[in-house]
Amino acid sequence: MATETPPPSKTPTRLPATEAFVAEQESAEFGELRRSYRSFAFPLTVGFIAWYLLYVLLSNYAGDFMGTKLFGNVNVALVLGLAQFLTTFLIAWWYARHAAAELDPKAEAIKSRMEGGA
Repeated sequence: MATETPPPSKTPTRLPATEAFVAEQESAEFGELRRSYRSFAFPLTVGFIAWYLLYVLLSNYAGDFMGTKLFGNVNVALVLGLAQFLTTFLIAWWYARHAAAELDPKAEAIKSRMEGGA
């Protein structure tokens, strides 16, 4: 089976002391990484949950509206239900791009510094 991930190293990596982890957690660079993650993930999560709950509430309490035919046998409920899937995939794609561009480089710098003792 082919994989892009190299096999694990035979040499054990040096683990930093607990104090180094605490110091890194309190560093400005780690704070910026955490802020960057939270400023992206939290609003999207709240927005998606609100969008999902709106769909559920409309399905339960606005049956006439959700049953409105748009064309053929396609109604509002079907379109909004399919839009749930679309927004899920769009959010996952958007997060992957954000993580690759913003989060991963910062996390890799912190990881290499911690593992290398730099």
